[in-house]
Amino acid sequence: MEHDQLMRRPTGSDVSAGLVTGLFSIPEGMAYAAIAGFSPVAGLFSGVVPAIVGSLTARTVLMVTTLTSAIALTSQSVLSSAGLDPADAGNVALLAVMTGLVMALMGALRLGAVMSFVSNAVMTGFSTGIALQIITGVLEDSTGYQPQGHNKLVRLGDWLLHLGSWQLTTTLVAAATVVVWALAHAVRRLETVALLVAMVAVTLAVGLLGTDVELVKGIAEIPASLPHLTVPDWPAFPALLGGAVSVALVALAQAAGIAPTVPNPDGSRGDMNRDFLAQGAANIAGGLFQSLPAGGSLSRTGVAVSAGSRTRWAGVFSGLWLAVIVLACAPLAERIPMPVIGGLILVVGGELIWGRRHDVALVWRTSKLSAAAMVVTFLGTTQLPLQQAVILSAVLSLLLYCAQAARQARLVALVRDEERQWTPAPVPERLASGTVTVLRYEGVSLFAELPRIDEHWPAVGDAHRPVLVLSLRGLPDVPSSGMIKLLRRRAAELGDAGGRLMLAGVDPHLLRILRDTGLADTLGDDGIVAADGPIMAPLERAVARAGRWLADRDDRG
Repeated sequence: MEHDQLMRRPTGSDVSAGLVTGLFSIPEGMAYAAIAGFSPVAGLFSGVVPAIVGSLTARTVLMVTTLTSAIALTSQSVLSSAGLDPADAGNVALLAVMTGLVMALMGALRLGAVMSFVSNAVMTGFSTGIALQIITGVLEDSTGYQPQGHNKLVRLGDWLLHLGSWQLTTTLVAAATVVVWALAHAVRRLETVALLVAMVAVTLAVGLLGTDVELVKGIAEIPASLPHLTVPDWPAFPALLGGAVSVALVALAQAAGIAPTVPNPDGSRGDMNRDFLAQGAANIAGGLFQSLPAGGSLSRTGVAVSAGSRTRWAGVFSGLWLAVIVLACAPLAERIPMPVIGGLILVVGGELIWGRRHDVALVWRTSKLSAAAMVVTFLGTTQLPLQQAVILSAVLSLLLYCAQAARQARLVALVRDEERQWTPAPVPERLASGTVTVLRYEGVSLFAELPRIDEHWPAVGDAHRPVLVLSLRGLPDVPSSGMIKLLRRRAAELGDAGGRLMLAGVDPHLLRILRDTGLADTLGDDGIVAADGPIMAPLERAVARAGRWLADRDDRG
């Protein structure tokens, strides 16, 4: 199916959608590069080769691979922390290629499932913090005043406290950009190109009026040429190894949300591992041709879909159109005022924050623990280097997963109802003599669950010959070693009281572990019932064995 999608001829809507997306890449790509301290040219070229290669190889066929704000800021933070100049083309090329290699390795190792462990609460805090970074990064371009402070929140406060230091002309141009964007955005037909309309309209007005503001050409010359081959600065490889992992994780985490949001038109399933490989190839190729690190862009993908993309060729055409536009219109792009780009970035940052409002409210109302993780991630993203914030986000996601898994783990007693069906019941505090007690374990065998399971395990007390049947159907293949120790201890307690522990629903892999650890010998040959047949069949067999075992002991007196 994917091959059919790839080989289909592009439709007219793919060509037009590619044009709109390519035009949109001019202000957005330049702006994202500018806020992170890179050359705007690198932002432009990030929409050429990565978009073409990524669209040709991704399993999510409508995904557009290019520069995003989070990737740009993380890349700048990584290079600065390594003591490398972000303006050096060799350093940028090396970081992009290394990021691509990390992505490709993760895809080859089929680590796509790792992205599912990134908590929504953590991602919400991270995305909101990135949006604030975007806004604070262009405050000087938008108002002419450079705020001071050791972190983004302090700088934002300093900027607001120094309204009198704002340059009037610069501020008015940025404000006019925001107003024109809002007017264009309110028109349905112009909604998807509102940023482009604002950039063109205000740039023309500034040129006609002769307004004295800083222009793009004052920062970088845009060559009227295609991106050329750039050799990575390989000696810097060790200094960027950890940073490349951080950039890759940020890019892949952002791209992971595209497949569920923008499903394939032919109904085929996405494959995150294939998308990892595609983004890796896009970065390796793009890094060799003047591109910053790139990843799946939800905003650029959204523009393409809104403009009518139907196949992967829309993304390919977006890169081709952008290359043509750069070749033909480079001198015009140099005349874009920096306050215009600043105003556009304020819009982008504001939209990102506004778009997250429902997620913030949802996390806040769902759980105090999740809300705390969101706030800590937000603060870390605004006050720490982004590669450290990425590590913080990963650790918090893991802790949230462990905490939530541990809280959900429990033991449930199973008793027969009037129709002889098994129904849940409260776990008894004590076991009864000469009685079979049936419990079901519900959890993932995480070590953090053990105190909770141990706490609710019924006490043996003075019971004589108690039998406990524990259903483990659905237990993961690799239980924690702590779970094995708990079962061995509880089996010994029951044995001391003349009873026994039996396990029902044991799959082959778990059975091997029980044998290797010696627990199978402790339980006995008939103390383990394999997980085969109907779902309740192993439990029925275990209870029958337990009943026969008790009857045999009674007969022996």
